[in-house]
Amino acid sequence: MSTATVAARPGAVLADLLPASRVRDAALVLGGAVLTGLAAQLSVPVPGSPVPVTGQTFAALLVGTALGARRGFLSLALYAVAGVVGVPWFAGGTSGSGAVSFGYVIGMLLASAAVGALARRGADRSPLRMAGAMILGEAIIYAVGVPYLALAADLSASQAISLGLTPFLIGDALKAALAMGVLPTAWKFVSKR
Repeated sequence: MSTATVAARPGAVLADLLPASRVRDAALVLGGAVLTGLAAQLSVPVPGSPVPVTGQTFAALLVGTALGARRGFLSLALYAVAGVVGVPWFAGGTSGSGAVSFGYVIGMLLASAAVGALARRGADRSPLRMAGAMILGEAIIYAVGVPYLALAADLSASQAISLGLTPFLIGDALKAALAMGVLPTAWKFVSKR
């Protein structure tokens, strides 16, 4: 099967361009977890907030989009489980489920599945639809992460929003803009081959 045929097929995600096998799927799931863990190490503290800025959310959304809902979810599940049992690849080289920011990791599981499902419907093929998918994915992460932060850190809803959402909006807009360029461009590149 040629790359152009796969690229044109409805319901395909970028990972489907590789020859299908269980080994491929296992490698993609593992690779997505590792990519997310490495991206989490790009961590910058936010003054006054227990939640740092990381590359983790961007990686999680890219993994979901590139791998599709099922493999994206499994990849983030592997990332979460390995981090809980001690692999030091959460933000700043931490592990375990005791951090007040662990809700964001749970949100990433759901977000990766959502953006993966949207990618199967072609959301990763145009800049505007890609922006919408990324914004939805970020909203899902915050919908889980901010309430978790409020409960875990004993904060009011407004405190959790000001510490766990507001400082990150500009960075999320930049991540969405980057994804708007990267994924549709990848599809254009493989469609020309």
